[in-house]
Amino acid sequence: MSPQSPPPLSGRLAVVTGAARGLGECMVRALVRRGATVALVGLEEAELERVAASFPGRAHHWCADITDEAALTAVAARVQQQLGPPSVVVANAGVAAAGSFLRSDADTWRRVIEVNLIGSSLTARAFLPGLLTTRGYYLQVASLASMTAAPMMSAYCASKSGVEAFAHALRAEVAHRGVDVGIGYLSWAETEMINAAVLRELRARLLWPAGKVYRPQAVADRLVRGMERRAPVLYAQPWLRATQVIRAGLPAVVTRWFRDELPRLEHQGDYEDTGLIGKGGRAATVEGPATEFRVVRKAAPPET
Repeated sequence: MSPQSPPPLSGRLAVVTGAARGLGECMVRALVRRGATVALVGLEEAELERVAASFPGRAHHWCADITDEAALTAVAARVQQQLGPPSVVVANAGVAAAGSFLRSDADTWRRVIEVNLIGSSLTARAFLPGLLTTRGYYLQVASLASMTAAPMMSAYCASKSGVEAFAHALRAEVAHRGVDVGIGYLSWAETEMINAAVLRELRARLLWPAGKVYRPQAVADRLVRGMERRAPVLYAQPWLRATQVIRAGLPAVVTRWFRDELPRLEHQGDYEDTGLIGKGGRAATVEGPATEFRVVRKAAPPET
């Protein structure tokens, strides 16, 4: 690209899920800086409005639960009607919970899978027709947890391994139709999601650089540069590339390392289930005001 050439995303439409805060908000900022118009999708309407207001005319928001197929399909139709078909779709929305699997709440565990894995597949299902029109690019945000086991985060690991496999399969299905699929791998980014006590203790016990925390804007900027290249694999931290080489042996290493460490966590009382972490996690579980595109999850009635 010559100095006079516009950035590859200039004038293109990008859709980002989970755009209300954290990494999603940072990706919106990076995409706008690189010339894109961005459609923000998420659960927290006030936060989405706040982010979009920072980029008048360049960012627009829709409130939807990505696990609700009808809602997400309606949003995709509205986005295309108002802004045109997307050239980039970023499946970023995700939640996390930490704690021992045996002590975890089954509904919380299931909700992590629903949001991270099922929600990503529904995002692709809703927006892929638009990407076929533009011969665009779909980015699935994965994680270091896609490549190796992380004790105390069984649902998160299962969901991120799932989205990695889903993205590989989707890439093979749509490549001949001009759509590229990328997988973004990242380690700990400095967001609300990583601040639970059990996760702080977990990071403290990881070998360098696996426990290092990174600025979310730097992570987002690196991912967006990968989007511009339509890269099939994006590493938010360069050392993650090496992890791919040794990933087959990592589960045994992790098991051996934490055989002594986890009893200490249990003794300290940091072994309890966190529920969904952070304000984004609470938005995915707490009943809020219904909108045109949101189906509110009802709590089960108390036992009598």
